[in-house]
Amino acid sequence: MSIARKSTETARMRFARLLKTERLARGISQEALAELAGLHRTYVGSVERGERNIAVDNMEALANAMGLDVSALLLPAECKTK
Repeated sequence: MSIARKSTETARMRFARLLKTERLARGISQEALAELAGLHRTYVGSVERGERNIAVDNMEALANAMGLDVSALLLPAECKTK
């Protein structure tokens, strides 16, 4: 039985990193993403910096704005390769 290696990255920081990575990969500005999600641009910026303890509803709004399921922005890298 193998023991899974625990990441030191928090779920909030993983969400922030993956949100920004996906946004940039799609060529979407923070302002455009915020508008699509019905949120304020400065809020999106603070989420991407990991400064906000973001509500699940807002996580879902941001994921949906990019056509993703919220789980795609929370899964650790080791889970995505399985």
